[in-house]
Amino acid sequence: MMDRLTFKSRKRALKRIKRRSLSELAASWVQDDLLYSGRGRALFMILPTMGCSWALSESGGCNMCSYISDSFLEPVKSTEITEIFDEIMSRHEFDDRMAVKIFTSGSFLNPEEFPEDARTHILERLSRIDAVEEIIFESRPEYIEENVLRECCELVPDKIIEVSIGLETCDEKTRLLKINKGFTGSEFERGIGIISGLKDEFMLKSKAYILVKPVMVSEKRAIDEAISTAVYAEKTGVDRVSFCPSTVHRGTIMEDLWRRGSYRPPWIWSLVEIINRTRETVSIPSIMDTSGFGTSRGPYNCRKCNRDLKKLIIKSNLEQEMVPPYECECRERWSAELKFSELTGSTDIRYEDYS
Repeated sequence: MMDRLTFKSRKRALKRIKRRSLSELAASWVQDDLLYSGRGRALFMILPTMGCSWALSESGGCNMCSYISDSFLEPVKSTEITEIFDEIMSRHEFDDRMAVKIFTSGSFLNPEEFPEDARTHILERLSRIDAVEEIIFESRPEYIEENVLRECCELVPDKIIEVSIGLETCDEKTRLLKINKGFTGSEFERGIGIISGLKDEFMLKSKAYILVKPVMVSEKRAIDEAISTAVYAEKTGVDRVSFCPSTVHRGTIMEDLWRRGSYRPPWIWSLVEIINRTRETVSIPSIMDTSGFGTSRGPYNCRKCNRDLKKLIIKSNLEQEMVPPYECECRERWSAELKFSELTGSTDIRYEDYS
């Protein structure tokens, strides 16, 4: 049922998008980040590709994601990708310890999306830059194979490679039926097992993305599920986790529900609860993404505390410490919604309608 709805929503969204050139789809920026060696800097780069094969299939892809709308939707030549990569690299200096995070709106390890020779070119160039300590890319678990990872690691033998996987949740029902993710926990564990099996030979690591508050999940359940997923990820062998609070992307099932008042992104108070309880529970590094904070389509509390709490969470990410106590009158409203969230579900309670 969910796959049919997602496919219908995806088709409708793709008809509306304005096609852009490869150079218009590419982007890069540098910001402070947490490396395995401590605080440093990270170069984020978005390289245009045909897009995620799962999203382009008849499944419609994951129902909260619209990154396919930022893809070229047609195969991109290896030379075109490497030219864009080289141009991005020429615009940035590498004079301090850095991570390079490569985003392709899909799977870096899927040769149908990302040509193998482009992958080789990128890794060979990064291997020659001493300041680059880590190379991070994303992949669905079905593309994680020992021979492919071995080839990648042999190209950068003195650097950390981290494979990031969108696990989203340890709850099979939520992942398969509510998110439409398309892979099981056993498939995720297989991918992590392959990565773990190569750690004696290479500096290979894994990261799990955890989605906070998918559709049809209450606020309280979203908190508990996120923390349980972090615990599961650590037990499975994941090296660090990154919480991704839901933001409402255009052309998704999540947006359809949000427009009808049937979905609300998570409270920032919930995210503080998640990160603090996770730090008490697991020993691996944990990061809380702050994209979209304080906007109607992203996590929010109230105008008085949105910005302050975002700053505190960013500081917590870099220092791997608890978010300190903070008081705001909206916390009482969050507590009340949390208490009754199993009755209200993930709906957006608009208090102005009752005032």
